[in-house]
Amino acid sequence: MRLKTYSMKQKMIIGKKIKNICKVNKVYFLVNDDPLLAKKLDADGCHLGQNDMKIKEARAIIGNKIIGITCHNSIKLAKIAIRSNANYLAFGAFNATKTKKTKYQATTKILNEVNKLTKIPIVAIGGINSKNYKNLLLNKANFLAISSYIWNNKKYKPQQAIEILR
Repeated sequence: MRLKTYSMKQKMIIGKKIKNICKVNKVYFLVNDDPLLAKKLDADGCHLGQNDMKIKEARAIIGNKIIGITCHNSIKLAKIAIRSNANYLAFGAFNATKTKKTKYQATTKILNEVNKLTKIPIVAIGGINSKNYKNLLLNKANFLAISSYIWNNKKYKPQQAIEILR
């Protein structure tokens, strides 16, 4: 759940609904940037950007739940996250995206390099769609974070977009 501009009250209301949808569909519910909110919502974990709190601090708040960390396009950041016991490493943006401004461009080379360092799952982020997702999976991304292709697709409704990716 990534709701940057919403009030805490709105995040709680929306978060409870998303948590129920995730439970019904047997998928993890992760909160972006905010371990305290993740704890309040009893989420499965949280995702931390490089400007958010450190994994150790987040772990003190949410315990043994999932914590993922943004590594942009950096082996150095990945090594720090590995040493800090992150549950997954997120890299991107792999492609142009309108979801948010990106400063970093990742390539499939980083996926292959990081896979040599660790067995921790890798998430690919950024501009992923039906035309480019297979290349990321073939280069050993374990998961894909796909937003605009599903939610802002001018051609397909969200469920149709998801079906095309299956």
